Amino acid sequence: MQALVIVAHGSHLNPGSSAPTFEHADTIRATGAFDEVREAFWKEEPHFREVLRTVAADELYVVPLFISEGYFTEQVIPRELRLEDWSVEDWESPDGITATHATYEATDVDKTVHYAGPAGTHEAMSDVIVRRAESVTGDPDVGDGFGLAVVGHGTNRNEHSARAIEYHAERIRERGRFEEVKALFMDEEPEVDDVTDYFESDDVVVVPLFVADGYHTQEDIPEDMGLTEDYRQGWETPATVDGHRIWYAGAVGTEPLTADVLLERAADAGADVGDAIERVREETRVDAPGTAD
Repeated sequence: MQALVIVAHGSHLNPGSSAPTFEHADTIRATGAFDEVREAFWKEEPHFREVLRTVAADELYVVPLFISEGYFTEQVIPRELRLEDWSVEDWESPDGITATHATYEATDVDKTVHYAGPAGTHEAMSDVIVRRAESVTGDPDVGDGFGLAVVGHGTNRNEHSARAIEYHAERIRERGRFEEVKALFMDEEPEVDDVTDYFESDDVVVVPLFVADGYHTQEDIPEDMGLTEDYRQGWETPATVDGHRIWYAGAVGTEPLTADVLLERAADAGADVGDAIERVREETRVDAPGTAD
């Protein structure tokens, strides 16, 4: 038997923070690729430290629904899961964006744990960012004449935080689909506050590389970009700012295709996922029957 465990931050303050995790788990559960699919959180129940005890399978694939390598993925999660002999060097990721997986024994529950790198640094997340642009515009072919801003938090406390943003911006830029692709940040230069200064394109899609919508994506960024003076009053999509049409997409982690990234991480760690990846990609297409924009 094999099980997938999706671990995410969660929140005591934002009840919607865990919603994408449960939704992606449901999507994967419906594929039947795993005998069990479990969710666990740092700030909500079920908690990291208890989740392994809730799983009957003895072969577990743990995928962090986090954006970057750092404190939580390198210290908190392995500690709380009690991964014996964990060392961040086992991920073989000197650049902070190339962790794949490492295998350990959780001896207190007698299970083998394949601990994967975070979803946010997997190359498939580039596809989710593009899909997010398709969703917010309602155009599965969006790109011609459009700019794309990939937005991250940015922080001096975690040098890897910006690397994930820059990594995906570069990968998407190389595809040549959008007229311009920029990496912007909340807390470091170049700042998303000045988004219109960095684009010549009349239309710009802004995609925050965050797991869930919350304070930053629903309050800070819309106000900082000038979409609205008061987030409580909402904003138009697209909204006109300094002569540009800004298509604000909200958190990338709310895009249904994120389930594909979790499956890809598990498959890279050795899980047998059958045709689940292809099925999720097809079922979450923007123009698929019944798919919400």
